[in-house]
Amino acid sequence: MFVEAAQRLAGLAGALLGWRPDEFWRATPEELAGVIAALASPPDLPPDLAGTPDIDRLMEMFPDG
Repeated sequence: MFVEAAQRLAGLAGALLGWRPDEFWRATPEELAGVIAALASPPDLPPDLAGTPDIDRLMEMFPDG
């Protein structure tokens, strides 16, 4: 069961995060869980920042989800 779960997680990490196998295996379970949680529910921007040119520019420069 562990092998199948690890293969599935490694595949997802590669497909969604661009991680190579060595990056996946060096990551801690907490790091992987944190990345998955961030992708599943990205934080909302405060209303006064949403849609401002600086935020839009940064989001284009760093499209991380």
